Amino acid sequence: MNALTEGTGSKVCWFVGASYGGTKDQTDRFVDKGVWENGYGNKYLDLVQSIKPGERIAIKSTYTRKHNLPFDNRGHVASVMAIKAIGIVTKNHGDGRVVEVDWTKFEEPREWYFYTYRSTVWRVLPDDWCAAGLISFTFDGQPQDIDRFRNDPYWYERFGDAPDEKKRFLWTKFYMEVADKLLDYRDRRSELVAALRKIAGRVEGLTNLHDRYKNGNVASLQDICPFTTMGIFNRGITEANRKVIASELAKFLKVEEPVPESFEGIPVLNNLKSWFFGFEKNREPDDIDSLWRIFAEALRFSDSEHSGDGSAFIDAYDNVTDRYGIGSNITMGLYWIRPWSFPTLDSRSKNYIEKNLGIKIDLNGPKGNCNALDYLSLLNKLEVHFQEPTYPVHSFPELSLAAWSYQDAEKLDEKQEDLPDQINESDNIADYEPVPVVVEPYGIDDILSDGCFLERLQLETILERLRTKKNLVLQGPPGTGKTWLAKRLAYALMTQKNVGNRLRVVQFHPNLCYEDFVRGWRPSGEGRLSLIDGPFMEMVQAAAKAPKVKHVIVIEEINRGNPAQIFGEMLTLLEADKRTPTEGLELCYRREDDERVFVPDNLYVIGTMNIADRSLALVDLALRRRFAFVDLQPTLGQPWREWVHQKFAIALEVLDEIESRMAALNEDIASDASLGKQFQVGHSYVTPPTGARINDAREWFKQIVQTEIGPLLEEYWFDANDKADNAKQRLLDGF
Repeated sequence: MNALTEGTGSKVCWFVGASYGGTKDQTDRFVDKGVWENGYGNKYLDLVQSIKPGERIAIKSTYTRKHNLPFDNRGHVASVMAIKAIGIVTKNHGDGRVVEVDWTKFEEPREWYFYTYRSTVWRVLPDDWCAAGLISFTFDGQPQDIDRFRNDPYWYERFGDAPDEKKRFLWTKFYMEVADKLLDYRDRRSELVAALRKIAGRVEGLTNLHDRYKNGNVASLQDICPFTTMGIFNRGITEANRKVIASELAKFLKVEEPVPESFEGIPVLNNLKSWFFGFEKNREPDDIDSLWRIFAEALRFSDSEHSGDGSAFIDAYDNVTDRYGIGSNITMGLYWIRPWSFPTLDSRSKNYIEKNLGIKIDLNGPKGNCNALDYLSLLNKLEVHFQEPTYPVHSFPELSLAAWSYQDAEKLDEKQEDLPDQINESDNIADYEPVPVVVEPYGIDDILSDGCFLERLQLETILERLRTKKNLVLQGPPGTGKTWLAKRLAYALMTQKNVGNRLRVVQFHPNLCYEDFVRGWRPSGEGRLSLIDGPFMEMVQAAAKAPKVKHVIVIEEINRGNPAQIFGEMLTLLEADKRTPTEGLELCYRREDDERVFVPDNLYVIGTMNIADRSLALVDLALRRRFAFVDLQPTLGQPWREWVHQKFAIALEVLDEIESRMAALNEDIASDASLGKQFQVGHSYVTPPTGARINDAREWFKQIVQTEIGPLLEEYWFDANDKADNAKQRLLDGF
């Protein structure tokens, strides 16, 4: 089912809280009085004013739970939303504060999992499967498809069906339990400091537990915050030392989760600046207390049993960000203690968010950092994007991992504002090495950097035509990079390169038929005939199962077969405005009597066509009407010269000479009455493949002419060998 059909025509639905500012649950009062009230003063006024009579509304309460869940949560905390009452809005007072509702209260709240929202007023439209499922669950009594949510990219790493050994970010359980156990020492800090001193006496790499006092003395640290405590194994030291220190701290805290085998995507502190507070001579008396407070409020905010407005967290956050030695490092600490709930804004992550994800980070706090509202706004914005299946990353751990492996990351120096110098000169910052990237975001810039010599605007236009038309053919002379570009357009459409089986490449040929490509009877191993789906039908089914994820099938040489015969009724279903179940048709070979098939809206087709092949017939007009056609021409010029020079160290003067000879050849071909522009020789012939070593560029070009371009010219002028020989000689003369 695609997004257009899930709840199409339904009105907006509202999910609202009934407890605010520490007040008790108002559900019974609202139901008895037939109202819902906005209790947040001047907040949510515009939203509440937009609620219309006749729209459906539900009272919800959002919280988290780790135990007694109706599914295997694999030790992770799950988000829960209890639906307490549902109703129909009968009147809006227009003041942003009161609406009248015909309520029906449930005897026992109905619990919904995963797709929840902390804010008090939530406007929900059935424009994707998550929202449509929530509306059906809430107002129509339908069960929740929990397995689908568990295995969605946003929740998969924590709750999905893959075994733990195949999952990333298993370290998060350990970090979260360390944080939980540390909270017990908020008022027992002397015990914690004493334990850290003992650990320092047993292991290497823990050399930052000395303070500098106002009288000039250097002595053992007497107090510590929870973030600095976790920082003792989150600094730029060897992974082996990190494991040893983490293990010793876990023993003291009685942490049951195992020490991580790896620390993938976890930002680390600069060894020389690894405290979240200043030396005693620089800090205020309540600096460490304020850090314990934001620590406790962050845990409460993340694991809250009530949605609330986050005011306590906001106040605690803003209270620490302008203190000496803290700055933006507080977000790194928040990420450590609840990595699924808080983003880290270390310099690499900020760079990745702004450059790669294109999200501007507001910095209205002290010293050019985020204040609490900036931080929560960014948090909410990212979480919305995480739930988009095609988004490059789907969680804060995945974002941090991608950021630490991002191509610009090595150019950055960690920004540590106002952090005090520490006594750690023996530590080696270079011991930290980021792990390799897992998600490979991909876009138009990547197509260009991979060796596409088209203008950026032209690529944007081609990609836009693919998005809107759904079906695209790249046509051009040989060597213009049609298949190469088709695959990269698919990556850019899906915004990432590691797309797995969402991209499939097939090739048409004269013997290909409908039964091979769509569906047909084939012999089975038992000597019987079985109804087998071809590659196109398999992609149709895959796209239908993941309606929010783009799928692409690339068809090479689409005009080498008989497209009308190969596609059959699918040719009609390819049209962009017929991609709905209501337009579904019966296939020639049906699995069930009433089976009707449609092409999902999220399946895109890219064909390639060599227009210089004389053996091919004209393309069927029905195919032309359903595809957008893009002409590719030989594209040399400055972008080609600079790219080849940079990648293969071929001298620019040699490339200039190659370009001028190829241009002259293509002019001769274009002006030949028996050939024309469609027979020109593309730039791919004179673009070395990735990884090639060109020791002698002139000799390389001669070989290309002799073994590739020459035979092509002989085929062009098969009845005039002297033309082919002369053209080949002009390419080589004096070179």
